[in-house]
Amino acid sequence: MNDWQSRVDAVWADESLSPEAVIAHIDRLAAERPADDAIALFERAGARDSAGIEDEAEHLYRRALEIGLDDERRTRATIQLASTIRNLGKTRESLAMLEAEYEREPRGPLHDAAAAFYALALVSNGKPERAASVALQALAPHLPRYTRSVTGYAREIAEEPR
Repeated sequence: MNDWQSRVDAVWADESLSPEAVIAHIDRLAAERPADDAIALFERAGARDSAGIEDEAEHLYRRALEIGLDDERRTRATIQLASTIRNLGKTRESLAMLEAEYEREPRGPLHDAAAAFYALALVSNGKPERAASVALQALAPHLPRYTRSVTGYAREIAEEPR
């Protein structure tokens, strides 16, 4: 598996490849694994997603999640699927998925990524104040100063009736 994943990672790292070439390389590597290998399906979905072929990516992400992924890939697949379906106009479903992921593990390694995509989904669903609040709360811990102030203001934005 490590050798296989290293070869997949090398495809993703090769910036000289066109989106079509990435798909072709990832598909060749995925063919080395069983047809229902969740990790291979996830990688195939990501290649299509990166190439802008969201409708194909959606099906592959859903299948990978259904079969089951390790925690990090599950989080990544959830974020990526939610972003994909937001682009396909399924904004309510995207929002629900991202809200659940955002709230699931507040201190997880991909929490800020979940927050970023959750904020985008909030904007797409007509909730820009809540989006700003989520984004600012994710940003606040990274500030060299004013963390407490920004966090307080971010919470205040979300609580103000509009």
